[in-house]
Parts: sequence; C-alpha cells; structure tokens
Amino acid sequence: MSLKQPGDGTANRSPKQSLFSLEGEVVVVTGGAGLYGLPISQALAEAGATVIIASRDLERNERVASELRACGLRVYAQALDMSDATQIERFLNEAIEREGKIDVLINNAVSRPVRDFWTSTEEQWRDSLQTNIIGIHLCCQMFGRHMTARRKGNIINISSIYGMVGPTFPIYEGTSVTCPPDYAFHKGGLINYTRYLATLLALSVRVNCLSLGGLQTEDEDPKFVSQYSRHCPMGRKATAADVKGPIVFLASAASQYMTGHNLVVDGGWTAW
Repeated sequence: MSLKQPGDGTANRSPKQSLFSLEGEVVVVTGGAGLYGLPISQALAEAGATVIIASRDLERNERVASELRACGLRVYAQALDMSDATQIERFLNEAIEREGKIDVLINNAVSRPVRDFWTSTEEQWRDSLQTNIIGIHLCCQMFGRHMTARRKGNIINISSIYGMVGPTFPIYEGTSVTCPPDYAFHKGGLINYTRYLATLLALSVRVNCLSLGGLQTEDEDPKFVSQYSRHCPMGRKATAADVKGPIVFLASAASQYMTGHNLVVDGGWTAW
C-alpha cells in the first residue's frame, strides 16, 4: 500500500524533505526585527525559507538581516511603513520583482501610540488604527491578490492572549508596564478577521492566527516578570524557542489542512 494519500501534498516534496521544510518558500515578516519578529524570522529562515524582514526602521532591519546571513540564512531587509498604502504596494512589487513571488505573509508589526485609557487622545487612536487595522488589512488585500492569482499562499496573523481575554491588571502593579486599550481592541479583532479571510480565500490561501503570551527579554522589570510568572500556569514567560516551532508549523505543509484557526501559545494563560 502506498504511503502517499490522495491530496496529501507530498507530490512536490522529495522523500527526505520534512513536512516542516520551507525550502523554496519566500516569506515576508512585518516587524521582522522586533521582539517577536526576530525569532519568527530566524525560525522561518532556519526551516529553509528566504525571509524578507520589513518595518519602518531599515537600518535596524539591515543589521538584523546581516547577523542572520552571517549564520548562513537567507534573510534580507526592506523598508515598509504599513500606515502608507503606496509604500505597501511598492514594497510588494519590489519584493516580487526580486524574488519572483511571495508565498507567506506574517502580519507581526504593531504600532503602540496609545499608552493609557484615561489620557489617550483621538489622534493617538487614529494613528493606531492606521497601522494596526488599516495597514494589516491593506497588506492582506494586496498580498492576497498576488497569492490568489497564483492559487497558492499563506497568511499568518500574530495576535495575543489579550485578543482573547481581558488584561490581568494586578500583574502590572508597582511596575512601569501596562496593557494599552488599543492593543486589546485590535488584537481581538484580528482573530476574527483571520476567520473572515480564511473562509473568503479558502480555495487559494490559508489564513491562520498565532496568539502568543508574553515573551521574556533581558532588560525587563524583574517585578513584572515575577508577577506575570506567578499567574501563568507554566510558571514562566515564553522564550524565543517557544515561538519558533509554532510559526514553522503554521507556515509549512505540516498544517496544510488548517485555515481559520487561532493557535494559542501562552503557557496555559488562557486556560484559567
């Protein structure tokens, strides 16, 4: 009996190629040099993809891309301001001209102009809306057209535990850290926008969401880390390694029959 099943997607892979391989794939990661973006970009490149990291800060992008290339990975930098529709279109056209295609879009970039519920202004909310909602929509629309025309594509939206549950404000007490209101607003909407796109584009493009818990950094307030960890069932914040496996899974053929799903990676935070 053949190990290959009808429509299992193995025909285009060599016998030794893993389901998790991204060889030959071209991936765009918005905010690809940031807190979550860096391990996401690194993981996808380690899986074999050509990765384009994109954000407003081209200098930082170039620095990160250079460091990853020094490790033998195919990573390139390109400037992208998601608040500007013209820039998104130019970015896409230039990327396609250079690489020939885009297989995967990771919507990871986030703008944080709002800091506090009581003092937030209409202008700050408009700035947040322009990047975090309109910008993501325009990326999905423009990249989605390219992917639909090719009848092949994969969009992964990066959400958060605070797109699913309300903030646990006691973990912020006595620290300089908090959760701004616009973040919860747009991350929650992003999860259902993922479902909308998944059903709209189902015949050509897979669309899934990855909702992450807090990621440990070297320069964090130790009081906040302690209070966060006490609340988390697994007793700690996520590490970069915790992000890598799930993003490769969603980007690869290992998840080829999944669309419209919200994959939660939070150490059990939302299980309470």
